[in-house]
Amino acid sequence: MPSTRTGPAPAAMAERAAHRDPNVLRWLGAYASSAIGDNVYYLALSWTAVQAGTPAQAGLVTALSAVPRAVLMLGGGVIADRFGPRRVLISSDAVRCAAVLAVAGLLLVGRPGLWPLAALALVFGAVDALMMPALGALPTRITGRGQLARVHGMRGLVIRLASVVGAPLGGLGVALGGTAAAFGLAGLLFAASLPLLVAVRVGKHPADDTRARGGAWSDLTGGLRYIRGHRVLRPLIVVIALSDLGFVGPLNVGLTLLADERGWGAGGIGWVLAGFGTGAGAASLLLTARGRVPRAGLVLSLSGVVSAVAIAALAQVPQVGAAVAVALSIGLVSGLNGVLCGALLQAESDPAYVGRVTSVSNFFSLGVAPLTFPLTGAAIGLWGTGPVFVAGAVVCGLAGAVGLCARDLRRAELPR
Repeated sequence: MPSTRTGPAPAAMAERAAHRDPNVLRWLGAYASSAIGDNVYYLALSWTAVQAGTPAQAGLVTALSAVPRAVLMLGGGVIADRFGPRRVLISSDAVRCAAVLAVAGLLLVGRPGLWPLAALALVFGAVDALMMPALGALPTRITGRGQLARVHGMRGLVIRLASVVGAPLGGLGVALGGTAAAFGLAGLLFAASLPLLVAVRVGKHPADDTRARGGAWSDLTGGLRYIRGHRVLRPLIVVIALSDLGFVGPLNVGLTLLADERGWGAGGIGWVLAGFGTGAGAASLLLTARGRVPRAGLVLSLSGVVSAVAIAALAQVPQVGAAVAVALSIGLVSGLNGVLCGALLQAESDPAYVGRVTSVSNFFSLGVAPLTFPLTGAAIGLWGTGPVFVAGAVVCGLAGAVGLCARDLRRAELPR
């Protein structure tokens, strides 16, 4: 793996605001390039799969990534803590770049069918399991702890930018040069992130001198014990898990079925999603500008309760204009909640455990929560959108209640 470039420890960089720190901006540029590449890749994969097989086969190919991602996610946290998040990110983007360019080459010379697409989806799922904990662990190595909320706000802005830019860029690639060109474009975007990541300086990590002492299984169980014994992280993980379980199904599968039931059409779905994205982007921008939220644990918990009310209300509004307004409020509150969850997760974690803590959070958010998609669809088929949205809201409300009842989480503050 690439050697680790070390620099000033995060504490030494704490006086510089993250949005003015060249080191953080290099990381942000690398993340933006990789995230846009993700969106281009997913569009290219789904379009190519539809062209090469039946709709059922295409759906299977696009869903394959979820399996290795869920199975390997906890191990990804161990690897991030053992080898350092920067090394993991460099290696992961290099693998992704090589994999998509290989598929682009196959598509240039012939029609290979679905098997290379399935293999690519599996590779991406496995690499995602390594990348995502590393993404969560890196901010504590490149900036001061007092800048974590601002960094997460900046990351949220990049996520919104990538979703707006990436899919149209992928569509343009398909239109101009076919699916091979779209995969090639994704590979170039992954490649563009590599020199920026290489240039990022990371502070010394406590685990750098101790990572070889135990085995991987010992590291994994040690991380789980650490979370279980931590007075803030234990309830925070529960809050994150409940929030995602209640939120993901209704706001993905449920929203499409709700729009169909209300007669809003595809345009209506687009407007509602735009409202949600605008609210989430506004929350990210606010936290990027402010850099810190006083009484973060209390705000996080209350935002869970407010988002629960808004999710329940979304299924009751008949007009698309009102739904857009509700979606805007959901995006604003959930965006604030997500940034605070991520910042508190890293701020409260011992630096030697932050990769494993992040992997447990991601396991619920990206591994377990998507499993609610078919359940949400089946439940709406049986009982309708209203009761299912209310059930999701109740689960989100439970997340807020857990936060309010857990004294140490409720009183948690972000570092200054």
